[in-house]
Amino acid sequence: MKRSPGQSVFWARRFAQPHPGVPEDAPPPANIGEPLIAPGAKDPHQAPTECDNWICPHLGPYWKLAKIRGADQVVLLGGTSKIKFSSAEGFALQHFTGKLTIGQIQQRCQKQFNQSLSANFVWELVQKLIQLEILAIGSDSEPDTEPAILPASPDWICPDLTPYWQIAPIPESQQVILKAIDGNLRVLFSAAEGYALEYFTGIFTVAQIQELCQQHFGEIIPPNFIIQLLQKLIKLNILELTEPPTTEPNHQGNVPQLKPGVHWIDHPDGYWILRNPEDVTFLQLSDRDKNIIDQIGRRSTRAIVEEFCISQPYLNHLLQLLANTAMLEGTTPPPPPKGKFNPMKLLYFRLPLCNPDPWLNQHIDSIRWIWTKPFAIILFTILAFSTIIGIHQQTEIIQSGKQLMAAHGAGLMIPFALLSMFVVTIHELGHAFTLKNFGGIVPQIGLLFMMFMPAAYTNTTDSYCLSRFKRVLVVGAGLLVQFTMWAIGLGLWNWTNPSSGLHTISYLLMVASFVTVAINLNPLAKFDGYYLAVAISGINNLRSRSFAFYSNLLRGKPTRETPSDALILAIYAPFSLLYIYLVFGFLLARIADWSLTHIPITALLLLTIWAIYFFAPSDNR
Repeated sequence: MKRSPGQSVFWARRFAQPHPGVPEDAPPPANIGEPLIAPGAKDPHQAPTECDNWICPHLGPYWKLAKIRGADQVVLLGGTSKIKFSSAEGFALQHFTGKLTIGQIQQRCQKQFNQSLSANFVWELVQKLIQLEILAIGSDSEPDTEPAILPASPDWICPDLTPYWQIAPIPESQQVILKAIDGNLRVLFSAAEGYALEYFTGIFTVAQIQELCQQHFGEIIPPNFIIQLLQKLIKLNILELTEPPTTEPNHQGNVPQLKPGVHWIDHPDGYWILRNPEDVTFLQLSDRDKNIIDQIGRRSTRAIVEEFCISQPYLNHLLQLLANTAMLEGTTPPPPPKGKFNPMKLLYFRLPLCNPDPWLNQHIDSIRWIWTKPFAIILFTILAFSTIIGIHQQTEIIQSGKQLMAAHGAGLMIPFALLSMFVVTIHELGHAFTLKNFGGIVPQIGLLFMMFMPAAYTNTTDSYCLSRFKRVLVVGAGLLVQFTMWAIGLGLWNWTNPSSGLHTISYLLMVASFVTVAINLNPLAKFDGYYLAVAISGINNLRSRSFAFYSNLLRGKPTRETPSDALILAIYAPFSLLYIYLVFGFLLARIADWSLTHIPITALLLLTIWAIYFFAPSDNR
């Protein structure tokens, strides 16, 4: 059955709203939203009979009981709070584990203390905990306030409880228990109510569930049974009566909405990725942040803050992340920040060329056999055999190179450069097609200039949504392609006539493939070797995190890295700094030496002009 707009007026609640009187610096109240005040109980010390079935909340996550030496009392510790209770109260509080009802704890206390306690002892203890703000009631209404009167609307869709609640049978009992998935809230229901709640999946109407219950239980089910159950769920703060979310545009513009195509990926490494395939942006988030973001667009920001006990600035921070990654409707990825020109940027910059994704989609199906096990076995057998031959012929290969250099000299530079570009292009297609084979998106391909040497690059950021093994395959695919090109060059070089041009081209292909593989395998520069190390270790942003690790260490700040990650970061940072110092230091020294030797006045003039430009204050208006 399809849901029509405005048909359902209920929200399933994960938690009820916190008590307004609880101070911010107090320990969190246990099981906020537990229906501890019974509607209809005029005397707060007199518990209605049905309250014996209420599950007492779990105090363990926030409070700890301790005995007082030399006294017949216990103390409840939470944060900086210390509250004294009698020994009987302490005995009862030991059973506040989120599993026992008020009636069960009452029976245990009376058995322990020989019937000397009042019949409402545990209920009075619950009231005392509320007065001390150790527990909080589930709504801002007064205890004796009646629930909202629901008009008989058989066409209403009953809400979906499954994202937040689970129904579990109680052994040797005719009752069922409704358990909150997040938290320790548990509420008892009759067998008929439990049967009805199983159909609260956001599909069935009030009338349909009423009819199913009457068919199953017969005439014992009253004609307004589901309406009464909805009233009970509202009273217990499991549901709230509100306007349903709508897919119509929000004319007030106060409630942000996630884009329709945005979806979650449960990553095998234990976190969630929010993926926007339209703009190809991503966010890596924890379980808690995922639960918060799931409510954006469905609840008001105030309700989200109260439900998850977070601060408004924290929610604003999440919303800012969503806006910056274009996850929200009406947002686009912000352009990269434009800083002042730095000559160092000439040593490393990119020129985007095109979006290859449509072309990849057209051709991927025809070559999927490349990623099959039989092909992999054949390929690795050939590469292993070629490696053995190459090692055996290394002296001959080196001697042949010397002869080519002596015969052709600088004339080899242009064909060598063209073959290198060809190898790099096939290398990038290896990355792109492998990612596409795993269902990823390749939004961009372009040219990369590093130290004025041209190369190609492929945007494979979408591989972060894959498992670690598949990420390794995406990164390693480029290296595997280059290694295969080297094996092809070696084979042609061995099988062609030494006097032919193909023999020379095959040798240059072999050398170009080998040189580019050697460069790409370097994990200290941001080539494939670096990203391969990131994929294998699972440490994203390896370089920046390694520098941050030492920065925190030197400043005496704590680190959040795990011991295994900390060891890798501690090893990587010194080698990375040494590499940067040797490579860029050597390059800058040579440029400075040549400039001061051949154009000293021009070099100093240009340096002075740039320094004035760079250090002058910017107009940020």
